[in-house]
Amino acid sequence: MLIHTILSGFKDFATSFNGAFYIAAYLIGGIPFGYLLAKYIGKVNIKEHGSGNIGATNVLRVLKEKDPRLAKKLGAVTLLLDALKGAIVILIAKFMGANADTLYSIGVLAVIGHCYTPFLGFEGGKGVATGFGVFLTLIPIPALIALAVWFAAVKGLKISSLSSLIALISILISAKILYPDGLPGIHTFTPLYLIAFIIFYKHIPNIIRLFKKEEGAVV
Repeated sequence: MLIHTILSGFKDFATSFNGAFYIAAYLIGGIPFGYLLAKYIGKVNIKEHGSGNIGATNVLRVLKEKDPRLAKKLGAVTLLLDALKGAIVILIAKFMGANADTLYSIGVLAVIGHCYTPFLGFEGGKGVATGFGVFLTLIPIPALIALAVWFAAVKGLKISSLSSLIALISILISAKILYPDGLPGIHTFTPLYLIAFIIFYKHIPNIIRLFKKEEGAVV
């Protein structure tokens, strides 16, 4: 009885504080880990080097010229932290009893926060790692399929942006196959489409460079 009362209290709290979850998702999603790690540990402003992106790929690409070992470490840490910030608020909200609509909304806002961070003049990353963190938390099987596709694509193509777009397409396809009636709990694909659109939109410069055969390799 006590446990039921506590859980009910958590659920009521979560429902009344959806706005706080949304703000937290956007602000945490907006933390520019790649920029901070590169600036304060790698001593490089990655917004002024390489593609100017704050994601793991540019951290790796820019810092490897200075210190290859440090570049790999900071690139990996950036990737992990960017993925975690896509998952952390969702997990907290889920624990506190938030409904599926709220969880998917949090996921979308986390990706928007990363791509348009208020901490860097609303300029951010591409949303791939943060989107993966969201997908892994909410639709884990399609997310893991996309991760396998990404690894295979990176190994074969050596181009991060193209590999990420191929992986994104794979998650769209696998989600449609596994959940023909819509995403679990909400019965619509709208949040998935929104995140996919944001990621594709942020990759337009990469797509242009791909057609011009000017896109750099990941390694």
